[in-house]
Amino acid sequence: QVQLVESGGELVQPGGSLRLSCAASGRDFEAYAMGWFRQAPGKEREFVAAVSWSGGSTYYADSVKGRFTVSRDNANNMVYLQMNSLKSEDAAVYYCAAGPKDGAIITVIRGDIDSWGQGTQVTVSS
Repeated sequence: QVQLVESGGELVQPGGSLRLSCAASGRDFEAYAMGWFRQAPGKEREFVAAVSWSGGSTYYADSVKGRFTVSRDNANNMVYLQMNSLKSEDAAVYYCAAGPKDGAIITVIRGDIDSWGQGTQVTVSS
């Protein structure tokens, strides 16, 4: 298993940008497909984006497609979520997630998660 710690959440104005970071510790980080989920108050946690172990494949929820970009740096055990053109409905606690070891990106997309971070708050408000 990997341990995950998110950072980068803060207050941003509508239309603004933010980059979230996720630092992973543990062995074999490159063996895990990774993803981002979010949970707004009173709502269920929802999938946002996923990236394959190599970084070569990515997948996004329709609500963020074209605005968010997920990436990873296997040399430094990091995953990122670049968020542009932020909207009020993007406000939520964002969670970094690791799928099962040696699993495909589809495992993360389907919510089959082995490890969660503690979350980082993103607030979008003027």
